[in-house]
Amino acid sequence: MSCFLLSKLAESFENDAFKPGIVTATSKGSKKVKSKGIAGFDWESEREGVLQALIQLLQLDIRRLWNMSLVEEEFTSCVTCCCYKLLENPAINQVKSKGTRDGVIHLLGVLVKKYNHLLGASVKIIQLLQHFEHLAPVCVQAVSLWVSEYGVRSIVGEVMREIGQKSPEELSREGSGVRAYAAFLTELAACIPAAMLPSISVLLDHLDGESYTMRMAVLEVMGEMVSQVLSGEELEESGRDARDQFLDTLQEHLHDTNSFVRSRMLQTFTRIVNKKALPLARFRDVLTLTVGRLVDKSVNVCKNAIQLLAAFMANNPFTWKLSSVDLKAPLQKEVDKLKEMKDKAKEQAPVAVIEAWELWEAMEPELLQTVQSELQKGREEREGEEERVEETALAAAENIAHLLRNNKYRQAVSLTLACMKTFPEDDLFVVSGGEEEEEDEEDKPTEEVVMAVMALIFKGPEKSSFKAPSAATGSQSSESGGVETGSPQEPPLPSSEPGDPSAAAELLSKQEMLVQYLRDTHDFAVKIEEAIAVISTMLYWKTTSVVQEAIDFFVTVSEFGVSQALVGVRRMLPLVWSKDAGVKEAVVEAYRRLYLNPAGDSQRAKAQSLVQNLSMLMVDASLGTIECLEEIIFDFFQKKELPPAVLQLLWERFTGKLSSSSLERRAAVLLLGMAARAEREIVFSNLDTLVSVGLGEKVQEDFQLARDTCITIGKIADSGKPKPGKSSKPFRLPQDHQLFTCLTDAITTGLLSQDLYWLSFSEHAVSLLYRLSESPDRTCAHILRRCSALLLEELSKEGEASSQSDNSLEEKDLSQSQPSVSGSLPSYLLSHLLSLVGCVGFHQVEHLERSVSAELRRRRVEKEEQEEERGGRGKAGAATRRKSKAGDDTLDEEMGLVGASAEDTEAELIRRICETELLSGEQMLSSFVPLILQVCNNPGKYSDPQLTTTACLALSKYMMISSEFCDSHLRLLFTMLEKSALPSVRSNTIIALGDLTIRFPNLIEPWTPHLYARLRDDAPSVRKTAVIVMTHLILKDMVKVKGQVSEMAVLLMDSEQEIMALAFNFFNELAAKDNAIYNLLPDIISRLSDPENGIEEEPFHTIMKQLFSYITKDKQTESLVEKLCQRFRTARTERQWRDLAYCLSLLSFAERGLRKMQENFECFGDKLGEEAVYQSFITTMGKIRRGAKPEVKALVDEFEHKLTACHTRGMENLEPGESQPAPISTPASKLDKRGARGARSQALSTQNRNDDSDFVTPRPRRTRKPAPRRQRAAITFSSDEEDEESAGELEVESETPKVQTPIQRSSRRTRTKQ
Repeated sequence: MSCFLLSKLAESFENDAFKPGIVTATSKGSKKVKSKGIAGFDWESEREGVLQALIQLLQLDIRRLWNMSLVEEEFTSCVTCCCYKLLENPAINQVKSKGTRDGVIHLLGVLVKKYNHLLGASVKIIQLLQHFEHLAPVCVQAVSLWVSEYGVRSIVGEVMREIGQKSPEELSREGSGVRAYAAFLTELAACIPAAMLPSISVLLDHLDGESYTMRMAVLEVMGEMVSQVLSGEELEESGRDARDQFLDTLQEHLHDTNSFVRSRMLQTFTRIVNKKALPLARFRDVLTLTVGRLVDKSVNVCKNAIQLLAAFMANNPFTWKLSSVDLKAPLQKEVDKLKEMKDKAKEQAPVAVIEAWELWEAMEPELLQTVQSELQKGREEREGEEERVEETALAAAENIAHLLRNNKYRQAVSLTLACMKTFPEDDLFVVSGGEEEEEDEEDKPTEEVVMAVMALIFKGPEKSSFKAPSAATGSQSSESGGVETGSPQEPPLPSSEPGDPSAAAELLSKQEMLVQYLRDTHDFAVKIEEAIAVISTMLYWKTTSVVQEAIDFFVTVSEFGVSQALVGVRRMLPLVWSKDAGVKEAVVEAYRRLYLNPAGDSQRAKAQSLVQNLSMLMVDASLGTIECLEEIIFDFFQKKELPPAVLQLLWERFTGKLSSSSLERRAAVLLLGMAARAEREIVFSNLDTLVSVGLGEKVQEDFQLARDTCITIGKIADSGKPKPGKSSKPFRLPQDHQLFTCLTDAITTGLLSQDLYWLSFSEHAVSLLYRLSESPDRTCAHILRRCSALLLEELSKEGEASSQSDNSLEEKDLSQSQPSVSGSLPSYLLSHLLSLVGCVGFHQVEHLERSVSAELRRRRVEKEEQEEERGGRGKAGAATRRKSKAGDDTLDEEMGLVGASAEDTEAELIRRICETELLSGEQMLSSFVPLILQVCNNPGKYSDPQLTTTACLALSKYMMISSEFCDSHLRLLFTMLEKSALPSVRSNTIIALGDLTIRFPNLIEPWTPHLYARLRDDAPSVRKTAVIVMTHLILKDMVKVKGQVSEMAVLLMDSEQEIMALAFNFFNELAAKDNAIYNLLPDIISRLSDPENGIEEEPFHTIMKQLFSYITKDKQTESLVEKLCQRFRTARTERQWRDLAYCLSLLSFAERGLRKMQENFECFGDKLGEEAVYQSFITTMGKIRRGAKPEVKALVDEFEHKLTACHTRGMENLEPGESQPAPISTPASKLDKRGARGARSQALSTQNRNDDSDFVTPRPRRTRKPAPRRQRAAITFSSDEEDEESAGELEVESETPKVQTPIQRSSRRTRTKQ
């Protein structure tokens, strides 16, 4: 009775403590008051004591209180109801409720073990999980405790059986219950997998159910059993079978239809691999499946696949260095050795000799039947079948033995009978004891006689083994009277060589195991390398977690020496510029793990390993890769993570104190330059060493080292970025410094060399001169004079040599700027000179606009500050204070205008120098213009590719100097772009035109169609360059984007994968601009579906799928529906009808879009007779119907019926208001304007490239009414033909300012005046 009262009171107190009541809003700042019961009774503090009392009571032997020592069920249910009520408390999972939770679990454990509550507890657990999702961890703790401490293992099976009996249909409808069941099974399997193993079969039905949550739970249970129970080599046969079945099931569900299940299976295999529970025989299969999941459409699956591959690498049982290249040679060597051992063993293998009498006993029953059947035939019948024996008795006996050995019994019997008739006196065919029979029945041999004769021939007179008879051993066979029967064909001889067969077999077995191990290792390495190729593309995904996993994977494979790992390590370098801080930090951390913890016993050994690893990255690295690596090295030096021994070792390598290759020396000097970004003194204090070693007397031996030395020395120059605060005097070296002398000598002496790297060295050398010299223009002019003199001297030598053979050769003088040169002058010399001239011209402009302009500004600011310090600051300050108090800021505005005017004056000075002085007749640069034009205008005479390319680049760099020079030679540059037969010339030209577009946009704007035309160039390198240049120009709003962007869309189906990727990237970036793709789509569709210049239908569909994927806004969709429907009116061919209908089917629109389509039905109603058009509209209706409301479905059905009516019966059977489309009216003025525009756009079309006379320079267009102020035209995205018509009516096609100003020096005031 006391127990009953205690249980009921506890249950009542629990109800009162958590009874839901009226919730009243507490005032702001009031504290939550802890509720207490009557007379200050605190149930929470008393709860644990009550549970302990009940536990102590039930642990006593109270069965004597009932008859027959059976505790009544009412008593048990009274206590259990109290326990389950306590478990329903939402706070039971909290840490503060740990005592209560443990007390309830132990109390229930006593009831389950001693009071027959097992079935009730299992049913109640299922009910609690179904209604209270938070109880899954509590139930797991309870069941595992009952199994481990109370030994009630059967409750696990009961609970699993209850869950297994749940129907899949019921589970698919439940939400929280299914999640609770899944969490319970998963966590229970992690605690007691061995107890769950016998009952796993009751859960297998859920693998075929619709609930993916239950599938994941059951599969995770299997995974835990494999990793914790069914692992190791000590498993019995039944355990191995169960493990194999579980692994088969897990592998099958790696292809599950649900991405969550696939992802969870990869996580399960990751745990199995990390616990080394996956059998070696399964490695290949699971690894292959994992590599396949790398291309899964689910991001989570891809991420978990990368994790599993990293786990495979970290826990592989093969070797620490997994390189398929290094493993291939040892594998082939051991395979050859195994083959040799097998051949040797086959030769020496002993053969078991089978006695002839044993074979005779085996064949005797069947042979006897054959003899009987042959003897039953008539004599005449046998004579017709028997062949005449024309051989000796011995040969016939050998033939009979051979037939018996090959189981040809009928032929053997027939031949025996014939021989007995032919050789009646021969001993081989006479059997003792048969003479009387032969006398009596001479012509009828009995079966006993025939069998005896064949036995004598086959076995011999005694039971002994015989060798096979042959022509060489015929006498021996006749003596032995028998035949060897060791094998059906030729019996092998027994081995006569000495040796232990068991030892040889053991060696052979070991060799087979070694070969299998090497083969598995090689296959594993190959699969990892396949995965590397896929994962390297994931480094640039937008999902940060996938990128981070890919970076960690490449670190792991690099640590195991995989040969392709360096590709991924280099590929992740550009991510150091990522805007995502997590990705950038992951890249830096990856390089820190790879290179800052090298192996070595001493600091120097570690430094050598670190420098060697970094140098390997520099081998064959592009300039972009080097810049990215520089950012990481800069971070390391800035944080003092690289020891001083590294710098010391780098200097030793560069100077040659350590024996190093040329690659290692170049890597060392580049790494020193990277370190100089963090600490300038590293290079500045050793400048003389750099100059003497890298640019000294041996400079001609390695121009690559000289180039890299120039790059490193350039780190001490100013960055060119304005520093905040007071500007300081720019850093420059004196004009007579050793550096400039060495650079001058290296450039001039190298001009005559044929080294391919002199061009790149000269570019960096000229750049270094302009960055560090006080008077770089003088130095470069001196260099040009010396180079010209050397070239003239070389030309005179060639002329003298030619005059001796032919006195009719005319003398040439380069200093007088004559356009032609001697044909005997090597083309590489002229190429070197033109390259140097172009570099000097380009850097001269850069020097003026950056360094000179910055210096003018610095001196002006410094002068103003000095004037203020002399006394003008006080008066100006007083006046300013008085006017600021009165609220008048006129003085501030005037001061601002004065500053702007000064900046404009400086910019105008620089511009005037560039326009009028640099290329004037008095300047050194102008003397080379005729030579450049001569080479560019005569590609047939100067056919050397390097010379033509260099001349083209020099011309484009000269055009960067002056707008007037640029305008006058644009036609020549575009002629080279269109008609040059060299892809290198076309690629370099389009790069130069991209730069010119940014510098002089108004000059290049009329030529824009010819830039787009290069997107269809035959050479892949030109197309790639064109798409890169046009991407930058379009995204920077430097080019007007109209329907010509369809040329970019065509590249989405390019044959080159790299070009396709660039085109995809362009449209992804363009889609980020507001309404850009939306505005361009109608014109792109019109151009690509054009019957004359369009593309095929299948590529058109693929391109449209990609472009329409960017249309996500409802308003854009509705507007496009209307525009596309209207375009049916102007469509001329059935192909255009099909394309427009297909594009409509790609849109995802709802009711409003449907109504737009209904409103424009007259536009396309008469086109529905075309089957493809009709099917596209039906597909569109199906998409709208899917998931629509009932009223929308009614509209869809009505419209679909209308479409079907038009398709089947035609427009004449519809109502009059719906039958006839509106007539199309096109004003004559618009047609004229369109024709004019078409004529202008065809000025440089592909059809007119055969004649130079058709190459017309576009005329600059003028406005009708000159505006007093003309601002720079804003670059907008236009799409519709109406936009083009309005532009044609205004006749404003370009706005070319009369006064050109440099890009970086134009102020707001100057732009307004223009």
